[in-house]
Amino acid sequence: MTFSELKLIKPLIATLDKLGYNTPTPIQEKSIPHVLDGKDIFGCAQTGTGKTAAFALPIIQLLNNSKNPTKQKQIRALILAPTRELALQISDSFNSYGKALDSSHTTIFGGVSQHNQVKDLRRGVEIVIATPGRLMDLMQQGFVKLDHVEHFVLDEADRMLDMGFINDIKRIIAKLPLKKQTLFFSATASPEIMKLANTLLKNPVNVSVNPVSSASVLIEQSVYYVSKENKRLLLKHVLKNNNVENALVFTRTKRGADRVAKDLNNSGIQAEAIHGNKSQGARERALKGFKNKTLRILVATDIASRGIDVDKLSHVINYEIPEQAETYVHRIGRTGRAGSTGTAMSFCTRDEMPYLKDINKLIKKNIEVVASHPFS
Repeated sequence: MTFSELKLIKPLIATLDKLGYNTPTPIQEKSIPHVLDGKDIFGCAQTGTGKTAAFALPIIQLLNNSKNPTKQKQIRALILAPTRELALQISDSFNSYGKALDSSHTTIFGGVSQHNQVKDLRRGVEIVIATPGRLMDLMQQGFVKLDHVEHFVLDEADRMLDMGFINDIKRIIAKLPLKKQTLFFSATASPEIMKLANTLLKNPVNVSVNPVSSASVLIEQSVYYVSKENKRLLLKHVLKNNNVENALVFTRTKRGADRVAKDLNNSGIQAEAIHGNKSQGARERALKGFKNKTLRILVATDIASRGIDVDKLSHVINYEIPEQAETYVHRIGRTGRAGSTGTAMSFCTRDEMPYLKDINKLIKKNIEVVASHPFS
């Protein structure tokens, strides 16, 4: 199937051709026609499936089709994302796809001055991409009116709930018009997620792609048993001896991320940590360096890692095994994308073995154990 068969208009097809996108991903193929038809969507899809284009392309087209150039621009589409990084990534997508159609949008998130965000809102934009906290702030200050929203997207709803945004989300939803199209995306379909989805969606089309239990067959997975005190030595050993072109290293805590990055730098391995306590500028610089390959190692917490989408990422290293098995699948899904192969390594202490057991159960196979390493 091609994008033109999905009934996208010629300017969008031409833009996609320039970007080198020829064939829609499964979630784009399943979602775009229904979004264009005005249907609500419940999408079960994790990062790396192409879901941003699945809602961005049809929303740009629908807004363009009903654009009134004589009217002042009002917010007609609202996209909520859990983190600054994901909001910026979605913004980049809208910028890329909407160039030919003069699509106007702004991105609203905390950690930076609100001055430029307020300036954009006063000038008038049709699409707002926002994190819940800053959006609530600007709504309370009277800078954001949601009375004319026609399309509402809740992206990575499961992460929103994990981060405690549920009350903000409910307050935002209360300010939206009753008549609107709602697109709801989550990597999991837990009871809490289904409860929220049921309050929002009207006769939704269910779209499920790559359920969270599945890890890409293109990812080579392995686990190293190691004592806690030897993990840092094992990490340096792996980075020096395993042809690691670039790696996203996961820790459970912000302090742990800082400690790992500092230790690597002290050993002559350039690394940066990215987490919620870092300034927005520091996070963007680290992310930019990692994406353009001038930074080899990025150490991240799970929340900060949302929105990190790097072409041809060779390795994901679980320095600490996540407590939730689903998180493991999210983490390693950053590699082995778009037909490329990838490698996922996990360092497991005795205390973490119950987490590994849950992961093996979820992915329905036992991860291969690397027994021959100096720190086993």
